[in-house]
Amino acid sequence: MSAKLLARAKEIRDDGSIVEIVIWELPEPLPPSPHRYKYRLYYGAAGVSRVRYDNERGKGDHRHVGDQEHGYSFTSVEQLLADFQSDVEHWEQP
Repeated sequence: MSAKLLARAKEIRDDGSIVEIVIWELPEPLPPSPHRYKYRLYYGAAGVSRVRYDNERGKGDHRHVGDQEHGYSFTSVEQLLADFQSDVEHWEQP
């Protein structure tokens, strides 16, 4: 099995902010992540990242909120999307 694109979407909102989601299913896990997904979820504006979830070889699952980076416990693609959406909504609240 080769990598399979599960989701790719980009939205440019009226306020100029961008939401982008890219999720791949891999033939095997990308160490140190135990699951077979590679993902990049982004929310930002004017070239500044506000919320970002990603995983990379050697670093694993993590998320960025503003200038802070935190580990992320991946459980499912559905939960990943829900957690990302929650962080975006939280950021947008006045």
